[in-house]
Amino acid sequence: MTEAGRSGSGAAEPHQEVVDRVFFQELQVETVIGVYDWERSIRQTLWIDLTLAFDCRPAGASDDLSRALDYDALSRHIRAWASHQSFQLIETFAEQLCTLIYEFAGIRDIGLRINKRGAVADCAGVGIHINRTF
Repeated sequence: MTEAGRSGSGAAEPHQEVVDRVFFQELQVETVIGVYDWERSIRQTLWIDLTLAFDCRPAGASDDLSRALDYDALSRHIRAWASHQSFQLIETFAEQLCTLIYEFAGIRDIGLRINKRGAVADCAGVGIHINRTF
């Protein structure tokens, strides 16, 4: 876990109930994803929604960025990671991404939705929605 991702004590401690959530809506990442031969040779865009359990009280009380979840640093880390990945399944991408978020920011409760637009004809998008607790 890096201090860039989680500084301060905002990430949920074990057995600590956190009702605050930080969210990302339609974070676009480029990656190699898919099972067909033509998909293995191109980069595709995935749209990611994240809901992360994070205690916002320390940041709210102090107005101190170091006590908040640095969502800019986390989003840059996710994009950089995704750009170097190559998976056949979005399920695998999702599992690995949740682990990455936990390791980078110490987030133990993650809601993740991935939309792979254009994967099915005449459909706005297909994908998965998972929740993981570490």
